[in-house]
Amino acid sequence: MPLSDGTDIAPRVAGLNERYRHHAATAVMERALRDPDVGNVALVSSFGAESVVLLHMVSVIAPGTPVLFIDTQMLFPETLAYQRDVASKLGLTNVQVIQADEAAIARDDPDGTLHQYSTDACCTLRKTVPLENALSGYDAWITGRKRFQGGQRAALDFFEIETDSRMKINPLAHWDKQDVQDYMVENRLPRHPLVAQGYPSIGCAPCTSPVKPGEDERAGRWRGAAKTECGIHFIGGKAVRVNSEGQVIENKENVA
Repeated sequence: MPLSDGTDIAPRVAGLNERYRHHAATAVMERALRDPDVGNVALVSSFGAESVVLLHMVSVIAPGTPVLFIDTQMLFPETLAYQRDVASKLGLTNVQVIQADEAAIARDDPDGTLHQYSTDACCTLRKTVPLENALSGYDAWITGRKRFQGGQRAALDFFEIETDSRMKINPLAHWDKQDVQDYMVENRLPRHPLVAQGYPSIGCAPCTSPVKPGEDERAGRWRGAAKTECGIHFIGGKAVRVNSEGQVIENKENVA
């Protein structure tokens, strides 16, 4: 059962960050999955280019951990095949495939063209809302965000406040790009097949294109549009930040 009882989670988050401040990523992951101050935890995974790192850590520490995979029904066939392959090879026993409500799809995107004129609405329908519904029973969820990715992530802590009743855990917060690659090589982890085809960041098929040499890794996401994020790291559909007292402050810069 969730820990949510109406009490402020800010002291718990601050205490967790102090307790694990000098721990390595694997230790943060291991202890976060068992620490009573964290509560009920799920790993949210896109089974994308670097997702296998956290998936492998979970498979070693607690393979029965809930893994929430959002199938937008617009993913590359390679991603769906990769998801099944990785789950099987790593022995993950609790992968939950999350999809948008069929009635909502029929109402808001019956012909599958919503992304052509409103990518934000499409992401909300197929990704943000289904994930929020899936996370309703959890106190915390694990993400793969890292400080080196810049923006608001530059000061990322291992634990952060998302809402009044839920936190995020970022075990890889202090890792750089080479750390990720080294871990994958050392553990002989399977790569997403699209990475070798020029896709270092992989989302839905209609909105993801290959990246050219010298471009930013996320240049292929929503190419030609101002949009840069799907919105799952927003609160209430808005990009926000949280101050040291746990109060939400509106922020115009994307945090995801």
